Amino acid sequence: METKKYILPKGFKAIGFHGNIKGKNSDMAILFSESPSTFAGVFTKNRFSAACVNRNKKLLKTQKTIDAIIINSGNANACTGKKGEEDNIKLAGNLAGSLDIKKDSVLTASTGVIGVNLPMNKMLQAIPIAVPLLTSNPEGLESAEQAILTTDLNEKYASITIKIDKKDVTISGIAKGSGMIHPNMATMLGFILTDANINKSLLQKALDTTVNKTFNMISVDGDTSTNDMVLVMANGKAENNPIAEEDESFKLLSDALFTISKHLAKSIVRDGEGATKLIEVEVNGCDSLTDAQKIAKSVIGSSLVKTAIFGGDPNWGRIIAAMGYSGADFNPMKVSIYFQGATGYVCVMQNGEPHHFDEGSAAAILKQKDVYITINIEGGNNSATAWGCDLSYDYVKINADYHT
Repeated sequence: METKKYILPKGFKAIGFHGNIKGKNSDMAILFSESPSTFAGVFTKNRFSAACVNRNKKLLKTQKTIDAIIINSGNANACTGKKGEEDNIKLAGNLAGSLDIKKDSVLTASTGVIGVNLPMNKMLQAIPIAVPLLTSNPEGLESAEQAILTTDLNEKYASITIKIDKKDVTISGIAKGSGMIHPNMATMLGFILTDANINKSLLQKALDTTVNKTFNMISVDGDTSTNDMVLVMANGKAENNPIAEEDESFKLLSDALFTISKHLAKSIVRDGEGATKLIEVEVNGCDSLTDAQKIAKSVIGSSLVKTAIFGGDPNWGRIIAAMGYSGADFNPMKVSIYFQGATGYVCVMQNGEPHHFDEGSAAAILKQKDVYITINIEGGNNSATAWGCDLSYDYVKINADYHT
């Protein structure tokens, strides 16, 4: 399926605007459905979860539908105590009043500096001004995406239109994330809108499965943030037959959701703070999916692997070290490792033993913008793929200078 630029699914409106949180740039966004939407969510596992995460998790259990999401960047509203919780509710309530909807039908999301209270007076004044500007044009989704960025250098978006029951169904996603990215969610926000007609439990199942294979398989720096979440809204405006069981329609929608999420996840690591290369690690032949994922995550999360690839050094010893401490069950004597890129591929280990290779060819592969590491293990039929980036001098500079 081909991913396209910004497309707003039927019945949705969006806007990015200036809430006076960080300088002159837009720093708030609203995503709104003209009719109630079923919804699903996946959230950070960090114990210091932000006020928006905690409230959204509760609403996911108690609400059947929602109408809107309000997002701010520049301030995480995390570790801000009771006031932070109250401010989060005020944001939802202010938007609800402006849209004439119920407060509990509004989800919230924040990203930015931890431990600082939101500038509520400025934000609450900006929301009623922004609501009349909500638009169903693609530019509204684009402006919303731009408003949620922090240290990001590039935008992250994708849209797909598929056929279900001969109806056009659109799935569109935007995301932010550049640093503090690691499996089990990261300092990333993802918002996916669709006009598909699907019940809540199946939407949640599709999202859970997708996140485990996409957003939870990326790593920039090994840190997991306090605010991470992926939210999906589905308003049924495509008028396909209701998806109420795991049939062919469910598979079509799940596949599209996976494609969108994979595209957004790779966009995040490609835009990793200070990154110069995208790294893909594919692990094949494990006894279980869990073992394959453990190995792929461990390799992609290794600082030593990342720095070796930044330097163009085909030091495969760092890869086997990361495999060895991953906690996965595998036979080391059945491991083969390959580096691949636009210039070809080299085998550096075969059946658990060193394999002679031309270091110049390997170095040429590691100089490419996209580097692929394939790990084959003769043990089973399960595979997993993880994505990450190299770790450069600029990563240290960016985070040494980041305001706290």
